[in-house]
Amino acid sequence: MPTVTPLFNALLVANRGEIALRIIRSARDLGIRTVAVYSDADAALPHVRYADEAHLLGPAPAADSYLNIERILDVARRSGAQAVHPGYGFLAENAAFARACRDAGLTFVGPPPEALAITGDKIAARRAAQDAGVPIIPGSIDPVTDVRDATRVAARIGYPLLVKPAGGGGGKGIRVAHHEEQLARAMASARREAALSFGDGAIFIEKWLRPARHIEIQLLADQHGDVVTLGERECSIQRRRQKLLEESPSPALTPALRERMEEAAQAVARASHYVNAGTVEFLVTDQDHFTFLEMNSRLQVEHPVTELVRDMDLVAEQLRLAAGEPLGYTAAQRPPKGWAMECRIVAEDPYSNFLPSVGTVSHFREPAGPGVRVDSMLYPGMEVSVHYDSLLAKLAVWGRDREHCRRRMIRALREFTIVGISTSIPFHLALLDDPKFIAGQFHTDSVQESFTMHPEARPQTAQTAALAAAAFLREQGERSLDPGARNGAGQGGWSRQARHRRALEQGWRRGSL
Repeated sequence: MPTVTPLFNALLVANRGEIALRIIRSARDLGIRTVAVYSDADAALPHVRYADEAHLLGPAPAADSYLNIERILDVARRSGAQAVHPGYGFLAENAAFARACRDAGLTFVGPPPEALAITGDKIAARRAAQDAGVPIIPGSIDPVTDVRDATRVAARIGYPLLVKPAGGGGGKGIRVAHHEEQLARAMASARREAALSFGDGAIFIEKWLRPARHIEIQLLADQHGDVVTLGERECSIQRRRQKLLEESPSPALTPALRERMEEAAQAVARASHYVNAGTVEFLVTDQDHFTFLEMNSRLQVEHPVTELVRDMDLVAEQLRLAAGEPLGYTAAQRPPKGWAMECRIVAEDPYSNFLPSVGTVSHFREPAGPGVRVDSMLYPGMEVSVHYDSLLAKLAVWGRDREHCRRRMIRALREFTIVGISTSIPFHLALLDDPKFIAGQFHTDSVQESFTMHPEARPQTAQTAALAAAAFLREQGERSLDPGARNGAGQGGWSRQARHRRALEQGWRRGSL
């Protein structure tokens, strides 16, 4: 058989966790050698073991590891990597990083630095959208440097308003101001978090539009001027501007509105001379009106739902486009099929106002079966710390239609067991059974306004913990009997470990886990 030359000899993945593992898998499919990086806190994560080689960046704080451009470039030089994939978050939308990669002779798997300087900076992206004739949300068109500037903008657009970082994404650093007394505090807090998360403390102000739906359009653009859009993702299920569940298509968009939004997304991409995978995000206030929100110049966390309905590998497409290959197809040649949803499984307690949950994952069991996909960073004994984002795994499912997809997601969530920390799984189960969600009647503030997880509804966890301990012993091959039990002591002559194993098996058969 003929040998296929890989796009790159080696790819450095400048990220961590589930997205690093996701990228490595696609690179492997393409015959590309992979190089992982990690911090002290992440030495045991699966992507470190799965890559062809792995290099320590430094201590746990992101500023000393995943945001340290010089250390990442040094690893690239020592490993012989030809390309760098930034994943999402950290340096993914950092134009200085993309430029440093290019200066070092590396291919940056993303837009060129000139495009990133526009789309990766939310202020510049607003200007580009406005110049392209796309409606933007009322707000500042330049960075806000002090409270006096902010007060002038607020007087023009009115409260409530959002104070937002110019760089980064994922809802990080966004603050709300309902009146002037809150504005200075919101600005200081937003600037501080933005600097820590993205290395850039620039901020701007936008009108808080309510109620609205958050709809994003996925696109791909090659180096030859071709752009294709791949439909929308519905991202309105949020809490504090953090997405919790995404689906594709949206239950709210009409074909006419979808077409207009895809045209607007293409206009923004062309105006910024965009290349590679990107997502243009909009707020939709009714079936006739939408406004530009921002452009995410990277792979999105929720990209699996598009992959499922379009039967595509977006990471593989990113690598092809970065290598200079043409798209070679139109959107019509990648038509959507069925429905997909993604639940973000995070280490947060939905019964305690989504407080972060830290600790050790003593046991987990991932769902499987038809139409189920799990992108995960979980492993037995994993320590969940406060250093990074709380995302543990992404559970994505495909169905023939929305109701089939919803039922399949419920089934998969019930199979998903994580013991040792609190997770968002109970929230997702409750949400999917909510009549308003079933009817598709929600907006970006729906969860905070009308969806409450009551602490008294928290399920009893003692039995689950005992069964998880039994699972651990079972997986370790423990088969010994307690000598005292052999002499008739204990319950039925079996050791405590053996009894737990039997309870575990009965629990699995009953579906109690």
